[in-house]
Amino acid sequence: MHHRDIKRIKNALLSVFYKERLDKVVRQLSELGVACYSTGGTLDFIKGLGAHVQAVEDLTGYPSILGGRVKTLHPNVFGGILARTYREEDRAQLEQYHIRPFDLVIVDLYPFEEAVREKRSAQEIIEKIDIGGVSLIRAAAKNYEEVLVVSSRNQYDELLELLATKKGETGLADRKRFAAKAFQVSSHYDTLIFNYFNQDEEIPVFQPCITGHKPLRYGENPHQHGKFYGRFEALFDQLHGKEISYNNLLDVDAAVNLMGEFDEPAVAILKHNNACGLATRNTLQEAWEAALAGDPQSAFGGIIIANRAIDTATAEAMHAIFFEVVIAPAYDDTALHVLQQKKNRIILLQKTPAYHSGTQFRTVLNGVLVQDQDTRTENTADLTPVTTKRPTANEMEDLVFANKIVKHSKSNAIVLAKHKQLCASGVGQTSRIDALKQAIEKAGRFGFDLHGAVMASDAFFPFPDCVEIAGNAGITAVIHPGGSVNDKLSSDYCNKHHIAMVTTGVRHFKH
Repeated sequence: MHHRDIKRIKNALLSVFYKERLDKVVRQLSELGVACYSTGGTLDFIKGLGAHVQAVEDLTGYPSILGGRVKTLHPNVFGGILARTYREEDRAQLEQYHIRPFDLVIVDLYPFEEAVREKRSAQEIIEKIDIGGVSLIRAAAKNYEEVLVVSSRNQYDELLELLATKKGETGLADRKRFAAKAFQVSSHYDTLIFNYFNQDEEIPVFQPCITGHKPLRYGENPHQHGKFYGRFEALFDQLHGKEISYNNLLDVDAAVNLMGEFDEPAVAILKHNNACGLATRNTLQEAWEAALAGDPQSAFGGIIIANRAIDTATAEAMHAIFFEVVIAPAYDDTALHVLQQKKNRIILLQKTPAYHSGTQFRTVLNGVLVQDQDTRTENTADLTPVTTKRPTANEMEDLVFANKIVKHSKSNAIVLAKHKQLCASGVGQTSRIDALKQAIEKAGRFGFDLHGAVMASDAFFPFPDCVEIAGNAGITAVIHPGGSVNDKLSSDYCNKHHIAMVTTGVRHFKH
């Protein structure tokens, strides 16, 4: 490469939408004797600071035209940004056409994302598609050998530090670092625009556009690096506790999605993304006690989520055990004080209901799997009785309750429930029989009487063995998707042994 590593900033082009903290940048450039050129509102802003600035239209000979759509798109501007001054031909053309080379470009982009988020009219959104700004940023980044590009107000602190420490000079590594950020900005911006135009597609092209990442202490294990890309603070306020971890985030996601299924006062306890305790009751404290009874052993080190404000009595009961995270839409003042007694306990205030982006992404092999999120939830109207004996009203409620839990449990999954309380589940097993046996054994270990309980399965029963084992344990009603060629074998067994069975027609695998 033909370049000079160190370059002094002599001429700067400034054209930004957001003016916050630009005053510090302008003052520092003025102190360094940098000649500033600007457009429109930015020009007025700089003049308002009392700093010397020249209008870009003096360079181009054209005013801002077409309602501001064309201001900087001109050879005198882009020639000054793209010129390679180490090439004799480029230097000759700069002189021939009286083009001034730029060493610094500070440009941000119209707030397209904000316009979409605020549900502005289609015309307003289209006008927020930046043309000149993106072109300036990409041109300056392409010519990083000659030009330093600042493409976002988030980079001002780094720019100010660079100007101060190097006294108006930049190194090649500095310029390349800022160029990389610039291409990230323009790439993200184009992805937002693509997603807007592509929003009617049933499954979008894999083109994620999540800005900003939060470094995590580590990934799933201490030897793995981890980051979270997203806006956690838009969903939660962290009121207390240590820095949230990779595994905490997986559990929080699972907890929020699960709790989004329930309207009555409910508490769930999760471990490794699966519910180990869950109940709905008239009061939150009763729900907590019933949820904890489901598996007081696994609750140790788990995470708790409630869908009502946590009161003092419930907080005191929760405080008696060790857990990592608690999530609720509100906390009484005294309850918060009680829960804050553990220094590291993460206390999250959930600001919004369960959030569904509509799409899930998962890395596999050398690519990415994309699917719609599973947002289907069955209620009593969706259940088809397939046995002579029909579920009682209470059994019907328990069947819907258990089906919601099994939907959010790792396959193969079986859930046993009674009186809107999770008695036990078998999750992540390689056979459905193993999942059922695990659930029955666990229910017995924690003192549950399964007579009158219900069973939910995340997929159909290919053979009648599961309903036979369940019936022998006292199960009186069963819910499953149905769809096996052998469905009748299971329903026939249920008919002979006075067990009620319903099907949903919807499978809820979770791998």
